[in-house]
Amino acid sequence: MEKYYTLNEVALMSGLTTRTLRNHITMGVLKGEKNDGVWRFSVEELGEFFQNPYVKPSIQAKKKSIVFDFLKQNKKQTNEMCTIIDINANLTNAQKISAFFCEQISNLDGVNIQFSSETFHSCVRVILKGPEGVVMGILNSYYNKEW
Repeated sequence: MEKYYTLNEVALMSGLTTRTLRNHITMGVLKGEKNDGVWRFSVEELGEFFQNPYVKPSIQAKKKSIVFDFLKQNKKQTNEMCTIIDINANLTNAQKISAFFCEQISNLDGVNIQFSSETFHSCVRVILKGPEGVVMGILNSYYNKEW
């Protein structure tokens, strides 16, 4: 069964707002299927979107801003963690890994986690930023999962 992603999951993966994503849908840059009022996007459709030369620079800028904003912020109210993980994986496993992190984060209610995932060559790069206990919990879930 093919995996489909919702608009909110695509926003989480790309760092772009749902409004921006809807604009890309309107312009035909992001292709998907709307069923019962809910947008669904296949892995192939997302791959095309993420590699689009019109979109790719803005997604990369959003991903880099997670780390830069973390480093720039000198006064924090609570403990925060920002981590970058490069995981060796083929394209199929990279998509599964990205989906795993996306699912973990989408199951959190009211927790501000920033996430990015980028696949290149034989590697997937994952960036997580948020409360240290939550980020550690997600990382532990990943490392305790049987792949």
